[in-house]
Amino acid sequence: MFQFKWLWHNLKGDRVRYILALCLSVVGCSLTIINPYIGQRIVDLFIASDDAAQRLTTERGLLVGLGLAMIGFSLLRTGLAYFTTMLFERASQNLLFRVRIYLYNKIQGQDMRYYDRNRTGDLMTKMTGDLEMVRHSLSWIIKTIIESLTVFTAAVVYFFFIDAELTLWLLILSPPIGIVAFIFARRVRPMYVDLRERLSQLNTTTQENIAGNRVVKAFAREDYEIKKFTEKSMNYSVANKAAAMVWLDYFPYLEIFSQGFAVILMLAGGLFVMEGRITFGEFAAFSALIWGLSNPMRSIGIVINDIQRFFASLAKIIEVYYANPDIVNEHKTEVKRRYQGRIQFENVSFKYDGATVLENISFKIEPGETIAIMGATGSGKTTLINLIPRFYDVTNGRVLVDGTDVRKLGLDELRCNIGVATQDVLLFSDTIDGNIAYGDPDMPEEDVMKFAKLAAAHDFIRKMPEDYNTIVGERGVGLSGGQKQRIALARALAVQPPILILDDTTSAVDMETEEHIQKSLRELDFPCTKIIIAQRVSTTAEADRILILDNGRVIEEGTHAELLAKRGYYYDVFMLQNEGIGREAMTHGQK
Repeated sequence: MFQFKWLWHNLKGDRVRYILALCLSVVGCSLTIINPYIGQRIVDLFIASDDAAQRLTTERGLLVGLGLAMIGFSLLRTGLAYFTTMLFERASQNLLFRVRIYLYNKIQGQDMRYYDRNRTGDLMTKMTGDLEMVRHSLSWIIKTIIESLTVFTAAVVYFFFIDAELTLWLLILSPPIGIVAFIFARRVRPMYVDLRERLSQLNTTTQENIAGNRVVKAFAREDYEIKKFTEKSMNYSVANKAAAMVWLDYFPYLEIFSQGFAVILMLAGGLFVMEGRITFGEFAAFSALIWGLSNPMRSIGIVINDIQRFFASLAKIIEVYYANPDIVNEHKTEVKRRYQGRIQFENVSFKYDGATVLENISFKIEPGETIAIMGATGSGKTTLINLIPRFYDVTNGRVLVDGTDVRKLGLDELRCNIGVATQDVLLFSDTIDGNIAYGDPDMPEEDVMKFAKLAAAHDFIRKMPEDYNTIVGERGVGLSGGQKQRIALARALAVQPPILILDDTTSAVDMETEEHIQKSLRELDFPCTKIIIAQRVSTTAEADRILILDNGRVIEEGTHAELLAKRGYYYDVFMLQNEGIGREAMTHGQK
């Protein structure tokens, strides 16, 4: 019942339309008994009666009237069917639109852990195939059930009105049909749950392969990926066929029982006619309306199939619909203020799925300071900066911005004050101008160019086919890694944030470009606290302070000169990078 309550809740705004459609369906299907009744009158009066020839002469007007009535009721039922179908479609399409928007907003509001736990392909399946199945069920399956029950009930009532004993003989087949349908439903439901999961896996594989097509081609793994996709597709196909074959296991029984109605009518009805218990016209009415009993029974398997698909899809949609993020915007503010940019970590620890990533980290950054963070891969650098905009929340300790725990700040206000350029650059399928001005779509073109120049991106943008109006391909296709990094940096700078976080954003640029970017960052015309994750000493050397992380702990802290004097990790990295430069210079000199 919960699923139907959910549907009723989301039909808000279309409930009257949907109820009207249901009522008109009942009315329209109830009218199915009219034409058999008229046919019964025609047969009894103008065909089977002893004075049929005389009636054709004396009561021709009645015959014409009955014929026109049959045509009129047929047109009325057709018109009602068309109108109710339109109402069902309108209501279901509106529900689909509302729920899709709601789910998209819900997904947008989820925290990073949600995306870590849910596959992209699975979310795409929920937003497309599962939602369409719910819409189909609302507009067609429920409609089919209501209409079948109405026709069946109307036929039974009419048959009882003609002859109760013959009707009971016909209904003797209903219990076995119900038993077969019940067994079929219990067997097929878990199969559709499994089928839906296999479809999700197939979509995930497709999405990953398409998104990673460059890697696939770089390693010449097309055959491997085709084989993997074929395997997932085969798994889905096998599950789909298995579910279909279950229906075929029960179909013969349902079909035999459905055809049995006609056999019983022929035997028992024919006997009753010969005995004079019912008239030939009444037998004709039974024959004309017997489909009202057989068709619902015949289609019950198909309806159950779709109902099981509906429940499997709806369960997945409800998972997203009622999913609540751990990190929520509890302190919304009408007026967003600009922060000073003071950041403090107080005994911060962070665990992810039970594994310790950061442990007891404490440091303070004053407004306007530039802090560089360095450490081996997996030391916790990116996790550390992700705690500032609350992509994740600390396990222990506090992260403070301007003296306030970030968990007590408005989430939208906090993130509006932070500019982020990540190592994994994502550019949208939009113009270069649109990507740079992503944080402020109304930004003047002059400002877009200004921040592109600061990020050393202006020169290569000018060489693009349509300048700043050049459309960037999906995820930045057509741009080099360094070009994408510079556009991402311009995008982060364009919001003029009081806090700027750069996660290894110059790793793919040359030394000359990096020097230009470093100079731009030093000479920003707005106050900005900068946190830079980098592996190059040339990037970290001019920072006010450098933090060295190892296994989630700060093992060194100080200026460039102070850390060199300590002769620890930073000193080793400095010597390694400078020795490499020295060897390269000697090699070129020998050549």
